[in-house]
Amino acid sequence: MPKVTEPKELPGGSDPEVPRERAAPAPVPSALPRRLPATTDASREAMLTRQQRLRDDGYDIEQIAGRGREIEPERLAGSIEGFVGFARVPLGVAGPVRIAGAAAAGDFFVPLATSEGTLIASFQHAFNAINRCGGARALCSREQVGRAPCFEFESLAQAGEFARWLPTRLPAFKETAAAGSRHCRLLEAHTSVVGNTVYVVLEFATGDAAGQNMVTKAAEAVCQRLLTETPVSPRSWLIESMLSGDKRATAQPFRAARGRNASAEVLLPAKQIERYWRTDANSMARAWHQAVNGAAQAGTIGLQGNVANAIAALFIACGQDAACVVEATTALTRVESLPGGDAYVSVTLPNLIVGTVGGGTYLPTAQECLAMLGCVGEGKASKFAEICAVVALAGELAITGAMASGNFASAHAAGGRRAQSDGGGPA
Repeated sequence: MPKVTEPKELPGGSDPEVPRERAAPAPVPSALPRRLPATTDASREAMLTRQQRLRDDGYDIEQIAGRGREIEPERLAGSIEGFVGFARVPLGVAGPVRIAGAAAAGDFFVPLATSEGTLIASFQHAFNAINRCGGARALCSREQVGRAPCFEFESLAQAGEFARWLPTRLPAFKETAAAGSRHCRLLEAHTSVVGNTVYVVLEFATGDAAGQNMVTKAAEAVCQRLLTETPVSPRSWLIESMLSGDKRATAQPFRAARGRNASAEVLLPAKQIERYWRTDANSMARAWHQAVNGAAQAGTIGLQGNVANAIAALFIACGQDAACVVEATTALTRVESLPGGDAYVSVTLPNLIVGTVGGGTYLPTAQECLAMLGCVGEGKASKFAEICAVVALAGELAITGAMASGNFASAHAAGGRRAQSDGGGPA
């Protein structure tokens, strides 16, 4: 596997977009990234130290720290109805984690919103291991979001005629989609005939937005034009037939992508596996293969351990649509033992519905979290997808290492238990 590279500079300075993106990662510095106080230190002093360290490195965290101005209710129009206030989910920071990606390159502090004990500590542990191994590589390889209308006809013959005609009008439909948006572009149209009904999957590019609303509007415009030009009129139709997989776990993204297809990988030397998990590559690979067989018996779509933990915590922190976590779990994790005792671990997420513009990304805390990752605004969605993949990779390392070493239950019991004296029970 190629040697991992990264920028020379650590996050810092006054630029809110640090760490900066570079066309080609620079050589790896010898020094490891400077860390925050231990994630397991729950004291007020540690919290204040973390906050000050982030400020010293140039990050604006006033909203996260509860000191920023309240957002005016009028600004939330279109995001929520019946507004009364905010759900306060604890937000922690893990990192830095070293990434050498096509779009994300550097050392990143990662904001994670969760109430699950041990989660951020587990990610921090895995980040430390990744850094010791030179960092993780990442790639966002494909981007598209689908909408799937369907059209019911009087007969199978009419359905067949419509299915043959529709692809011939693709250039015209592309023009219609582009006319309604600066960013939305129709890429492809696929048809399938089921009796007298034709299902159509329209695939769109959505720029740096997650794009669900964007593609719905574009699909509506395409369908309205289609209905005026079709040689055979349907007796009924739906703008979304559920074939797109929107907010459902399906195998469909594995053929290409739904949202963004992002992967991350790391090569773990034998000594680092022993150092961080007190186990070896063969035990990790064996534990993973046994877990895969269990997942297959359960009918799991995708093969992954706890990708939802990483994606949910990141999504809530960064203003993403949390319901899309169900899609993102259609992931593939690989854990392989290599000659010499090293291990290769990768995660592929073909169904990342993420954006750095639109949706909830305008919210004050989301803006600060995205800025912490250097992912605010246009041109940053692929970078954010690669960071998501690396965080998911860290979670898969954590759970596989804990299972292989036999510490899975004890780690959760020790870190996820609230003190009985405060009235809380086991987390």
